[in-house]
Amino acid sequence: MSISRARTSLLVVALAVAGTVMTIPGAAAADRDHVEIQRVLNETVANGGGPGIVADLRAGRRAPWFGTAGVADLETGRKRQPGEHFRIGSFTKAFTGTVVLRLAAEGRLALTDTVAKWLPGVVEEYLGADGTKITIRQLLNHTSGLPDAIPGQETPHPEEPGKRFIYSKVNYNLAGMIVEKATGSTLAKEIERRIVRPLHLTGTYLPGSDKTLPDPHARHYSKFTETGQETQLHDVTEIDVSWAGAAGGMVSTTSDLHRFLSALLGGRLLPPAQQKEMFTTVSTEGADWVPNTRYGLGIYSQTLPCGVMLWGGGGFIQGSTSYAMGDRQGTHTLVSNINGDWNDFLKTFTDLFETTFCKKPA
Repeated sequence: MSISRARTSLLVVALAVAGTVMTIPGAAAADRDHVEIQRVLNETVANGGGPGIVADLRAGRRAPWFGTAGVADLETGRKRQPGEHFRIGSFTKAFTGTVVLRLAAEGRLALTDTVAKWLPGVVEEYLGADGTKITIRQLLNHTSGLPDAIPGQETPHPEEPGKRFIYSKVNYNLAGMIVEKATGSTLAKEIERRIVRPLHLTGTYLPGSDKTLPDPHARHYSKFTETGQETQLHDVTEIDVSWAGAAGGMVSTTSDLHRFLSALLGGRLLPPAQQKEMFTTVSTEGADWVPNTRYGLGIYSQTLPCGVMLWGGGGFIQGSTSYAMGDRQGTHTLVSNINGDWNDFLKTFTDLFETTFCKKPA
């Protein structure tokens, strides 16, 4: 590396640490972009938004870029690093939706099948709904009328299917049960067989009741109880999240999520008919959910304030908050994770993705 290039690189690093916004004469556009992304990471941690945050960017033929701020371990001060495993929460739905659509492509089930066909009596007994009126498609796009359920809290009454979007973990846990009924296997094995192994994902799996995380991993910290009540900061790295299951129980890494998301968006996991189904969206307007979004079958679109539309999903679970989004072709993707759950994550990730995808004049 030349002396001038080295000095520029050191200046980029120094500015990133300080959180300063500045255009460096002679620096590449990519370097300026990375300084801006790093500024958002630094500000997130500086403003108390979490112990640590990572951002992993892949943009076409450019070299991958990985940025961090804060720590992976509050006791030791260990920094966050590439390759860490973390709980991905609701981005699990993208994997579950993909498996269901693969089964539909094989004729093992149909999106028009009712829940009652595969799980007779289940929603009637446990949710007071009519399983003969709810389709698999409605489970996947959250128009089943089934309410969300949180451990330790009373489940609201169901609504009429097909009327509106209600984001609910129940939908995907039922979809996971249907996968197991249709295949005679477990959802974990079907995800491994149909997605993990073909894409060579080395850190992605559905752990079930296993409380541990593989090394390397950041410690996961929470300011909430399992039922969502505010409490003092505590370490939740080793907890049983099997209740989240097909809706939010998976573990992954930033590099694995890039590979999965780019393959999914790029049409390499689903045949054209099922790809079209996944990207057929319903409005989320009026729901208490992520603004400016439309929901497909496991993933959603989000329109940034600058007008750019991205595709992917987010995940919020005790101790971990993640977002994985990209352009429609899957050639430009960003994956981010915070090892905490008290952050105003919608603002943080909107700022992060707007900085990344909304190009401003130089």
